[in-house]
Amino acid sequence: MTKIFDLPTNLVEEILSKIPFKYMREVRLTCKQWDTLSKSRSFSKMHIDKLSEIREGESMMVAWIDYDLYLMRVLLVDNEDPIVEWKGKLNQQIKISKVFHCDGLLLCVLKDDATKVIVWNPYWGQTRSIECRCPSYGYNMFSYALGYEDKGSCRSYKFLRFIDRYVDYATRDEFLWYEIYDFDSSSWKTLDVTPHWRIQFCHGVCLKGNTYWPASQRKREGDVLNDHIICFDFTSESFGPLLRLPFDAGYCDYVTLSCVREEKLAVLLTHNEAGPMAFEIWITTKIEAENVLWSKFLRVLEPDLAPLITCNGFFVEEENKVAMGFVTDLSITTFNIVGEAGYLKKLKLVECLEIDIQCARGANACSYVPSLVQIKQPASGTKRKEQSDLEKQRCDQNISRLVAFKKRSKFW
Repeated sequence: MTKIFDLPTNLVEEILSKIPFKYMREVRLTCKQWDTLSKSRSFSKMHIDKLSEIREGESMMVAWIDYDLYLMRVLLVDNEDPIVEWKGKLNQQIKISKVFHCDGLLLCVLKDDATKVIVWNPYWGQTRSIECRCPSYGYNMFSYALGYEDKGSCRSYKFLRFIDRYVDYATRDEFLWYEIYDFDSSSWKTLDVTPHWRIQFCHGVCLKGNTYWPASQRKREGDVLNDHIICFDFTSESFGPLLRLPFDAGYCDYVTLSCVREEKLAVLLTHNEAGPMAFEIWITTKIEAENVLWSKFLRVLEPDLAPLITCNGFFVEEENKVAMGFVTDLSITTFNIVGEAGYLKKLKLVECLEIDIQCARGANACSYVPSLVQIKQPASGTKRKEQSDLEKQRCDQNISRLVAFKKRSKFW
């Protein structure tokens, strides 16, 4: 580290508190004094409070674009154009194919390494690599979810990984494997799950430690498309009952979930069954283990047939009654902000994220709040907890079945 003149601690803290999030890593490399202070809990709390301070009409989110992650902030001002502030690129060396947010942590599925996942706190720059028991043989083979169990004053983090899909649509043969990883014990466990639901390759969202997906009732003769949601409880390590959505989704419709201020769920229905494409968004007014109530938030008719909000992900700003998301249309990717009475703003990526990409191969966004959570690391010098003989046998059987099904199935 560079040698610089010592400054009073209170002055250094004041200087550091004004430094944008995207430059904190460079600041920590400047000198030992600044590095030590920037990692102290008192400074971190002050700095993160500034980062997390949400003004009216303001939203913070993580954007996934072409295997990279960006931190961005959107400020909506009455009678003025929206302000989109680029906070910086989060990943530097690795490429990320999927990302899941929970409590300020990001679960990253890697593009070029199917043998592990990375859990990451971007604020601290802290990561934990978790080795998977079975590599992912394809982009959509496994579904993932990150969550936690409350244990008094602390939280125990876990992540769920599962396959639940048809091997052969004609015969309705299926392959199921649900497993969970516990950060505290550094161990995997196969779950006994007999699903009465089906999750149709949808991205789940985390709310208060649990994860929700759009889902349908499981039927032998064919599954009705998503008209429910289902929750995985990380405390009981089990799925709850199907909870009804406030609409019936058709076969040409898309259903996507989002989280509102870490307090509510929002659901987006995009459909084009009759005439012009339209979308509507509902927000929960009450959500419990066996009951959910909804209120309609926004409905927009799209006469040009081009979706304003993509089915891949969206974000809601409740106070200003707008929805936001990335859309690729006519080989141009834009960040769209849509509201009532025909309100629409389309911002190109080079304008809102300062990156020179005209058409993204993939783009998504989720809400994000910086966190002081420390990712628990395996104790140094200790071996990973040994699996029981039964657990090892179940895992080996599932891997063998998976390899066999992959060879015979044309859908994988």
